[in-house]
Amino acid sequence: MSRNMTKREQAGGRSNSRDVIADIDFGADAVMVAQALIGACLLVDGVGGVIVETEAYDQSDAASHCYRGQTARNATLFGPPGHVYVYRSYGLHWCLNFVCREVGHGAGVLIRALEPTRGLQTMRERRAMNDSRLLCAGPGRVGQALGITHAHDGRSLNRLPFVLAPGSQPDLQLELQAGSRIGISKAVELPWRFGLAGSRYLSRPFREP
Repeated sequence: MSRNMTKREQAGGRSNSRDVIADIDFGADAVMVAQALIGACLLVDGVGGVIVETEAYDQSDAASHCYRGQTARNATLFGPPGHVYVYRSYGLHWCLNFVCREVGHGAGVLIRALEPTRGLQTMRERRAMNDSRLLCAGPGRVGQALGITHAHDGRSLNRLPFVLAPGSQPDLQLELQAGSRIGISKAVELPWRFGLAGSRYLSRPFREP
């Protein structure tokens, strides 16, 4: 099930935190950050595009990697915010996440899909395909298209090779959809997947209410 909302609905006021990157306060909770990221531009070594789909995860959430506490494997998720957490899904695909909340609290946002705008030829070569709609439609595809590896884990979004910039479209003009997250078996009732309404580049359409 999905519901439509304006961008950053109920997000409240902006803080003056040093954790603000691209006008997004990564010290905020993951649900707020996941919504705020929609429409932002993400580049890795000059390759990337517009973020059109995200999922939020928190340590209180049974589907999160940090639900059972901090370990060597998930330590990056516990801060500092505004950094990158990378994990391998099913031993095959590197998945890109952005860390949120204060240091010591495990939370992050999974980047599920981009609309490719920069470095398309590089993405096509990495993905061995030409269809631009499928280059970054899904977290594993995002990781492969952007050349993400475990070497990116723990890096700051505020430094190269990452560039995160505000989108060209004003926030109030963006319409978001929300629904259940994909590929999980726990906390499936939480509507913590967010996407840009009408985008052709989503990993999967949102179910209509």
